[in-house]
Amino acid sequence: MTLLASRDEADRTAPPARGTPADPRWVRPSVAALLLTTAVLYLWNLGESGWANAFYSAAAQAGSLSWKALFFGSSDAANAITVDKTPAALWVMSLSARLFGVNAWSVLVPQALMGIGSVALLFAAVRRTSGPAAGLLAGAVLALTPAAALMFRFNNPDALLVLLLTAGAYCVVRALEKASPRWLALAGVAVGFGFLAKMLQAFLVLPAFGLAYLIAAPVPLGRRLLHLLGALICTFLSAGWYLAVVALWPAADRPYIGGSQENSLWELAFGYNGFGRITGDEVGSVGGGGGGGTGWDRLFGSEMAGGIAWLLPAAVLALATGLWFTRRAPRTDRGRSALIVWVGWFLVTAVVFSSMSGIIHAYYTIALAPAIAALVGIAGTQLWRARGNPAAAGALSAGIGLTALTAYLLLSRQSDWLPGLSIAILVAGLLCAFLVFVAARLPDVARRLVAVGALITVLAGTGAYTVATAATPHSGALPSAGPETVRGMRMGAPGGLLGTSLPGENLAALLRRGSENHTWTAATVGSNNAAGYQLGSGAPVMAVGGFNGTDPAPTLEQFQEYVRSGRIHYFLGDGMMMRGETGSDAAERIAAWVAETYRPTTVDGVTVYDLSR
Repeated sequence: MTLLASRDEADRTAPPARGTPADPRWVRPSVAALLLTTAVLYLWNLGESGWANAFYSAAAQAGSLSWKALFFGSSDAANAITVDKTPAALWVMSLSARLFGVNAWSVLVPQALMGIGSVALLFAAVRRTSGPAAGLLAGAVLALTPAAALMFRFNNPDALLVLLLTAGAYCVVRALEKASPRWLALAGVAVGFGFLAKMLQAFLVLPAFGLAYLIAAPVPLGRRLLHLLGALICTFLSAGWYLAVVALWPAADRPYIGGSQENSLWELAFGYNGFGRITGDEVGSVGGGGGGGTGWDRLFGSEMAGGIAWLLPAAVLALATGLWFTRRAPRTDRGRSALIVWVGWFLVTAVVFSSMSGIIHAYYTIALAPAIAALVGIAGTQLWRARGNPAAAGALSAGIGLTALTAYLLLSRQSDWLPGLSIAILVAGLLCAFLVFVAARLPDVARRLVAVGALITVLAGTGAYTVATAATPHSGALPSAGPETVRGMRMGAPGGLLGTSLPGENLAALLRRGSENHTWTAATVGSNNAAGYQLGSGAPVMAVGGFNGTDPAPTLEQFQEYVRSGRIHYFLGDGMMMRGETGSDAAERIAAWVAETYRPTTVDGVTVYDLSR
């Protein structure tokens, strides 16, 4: 029995987010409804989150004022230091701010549009191999994943990363149809540009993409290898051109590369934001983030589970049944090759996330969402079509029951939020699981009702949590999914760790006046505080020591020279000081020198040193 059958040629030549004349009449209205619902979910009350992650919002503000700041991803328009990421996501936000002004909507709307685009691309990719019903289910699962709603309504780089990786998967599916080197090269370009959004994390999908093409492309092995080599070159060119430009640019004429200890983008990409995340050896880091200890159960831990785990067991069951039912399919079978794409994406990313010893945050799990959604969409619809086979009916029934049990367990952790929902989902899920198992014996009308009931039950838990996530404003550097009533003071909740406060009216006015005849109106330790002062005043604020305060930028000697030449007006002494076991102590030395040399005053509760006196 072949679980996944290839679609006909008319399906394979369809436009991305639309049906074809061969599709049922309900397809196009359903796709339109899916995308419209996703747009409402991701755009409604978006401005309530304000600047969201002010660290990136301040960099977008800087990029809207300075083309150099835009290109390098500087934290301020005077180009003291960059953010600790490659700047592709900032390019989008900065250009939006240039067009529509610097405000919360111009920063956040591009992220929501990326979410809508990701849902459309996932539908298109899954539809080409498994039909429109599978594509719609996959798109709905992605849209209703809490981690996705969190990040597509936030301004971290993850939104652009997921859009580009989903585009890459779509291109691979297209390449597999006729062994197209052009589509495979486009997949490489998409992944390479994803590197410019979030560095090495983008490359986690490459084993899956390469293996699927190596196994299933309908050409001899030699040509498959040649096509893969060409795509790999495109990937490295798409990612490497920016690294080369920054490396060749004179260091004295560009901002310091934030997050590095040697002013090197290569070090940032392969150290602090690269292999150091896996090994935990991150020079300049202040320790791991959320996510609990390492191990296979990390994704079900208290920090990560609410964002991604709702359909995780069902996805594991889907990949197992999918590979089993297609084990005898021809080498070039389109359905199995697509399954390899999504299974590989899921497995490699899940294993890496589960074993990372360095910094990892719960919202990283959005990178799993497209693969989980695709697996659930493909296996769910194909198993339903094959429900007359006891093995297929049993697998589908098990998936529904397992999803209901997962939702019950996750919701039981927050017993004070919608307390009746967990029991309702569990009871309905077990009932639907039984009815699905015997669905082949039921009348047509009853089968349709069972299918609708099972679909609602499967999506109820993740959907409710996603709506609650979208309805809750998010700010700070570490956002988390879920309703406000259960997040409390969890890292990333409003008022939680690494939040950013805007200056009071008196301090903001002082900083605006202080920008006259000065390169930086002020300096302070740590990027989050600098971002708040900069967004509140509209004037450049130097983030001494970068994000963690552990970067050697500027050195004490450089800072003293800036002060002597009148380039910095104020020093704000209440900046974040997060020293780890490694990294530079330049920020501490600067703060100590200022405190010893200048007399402090207090404005709106903030210690201010006037460096011009």
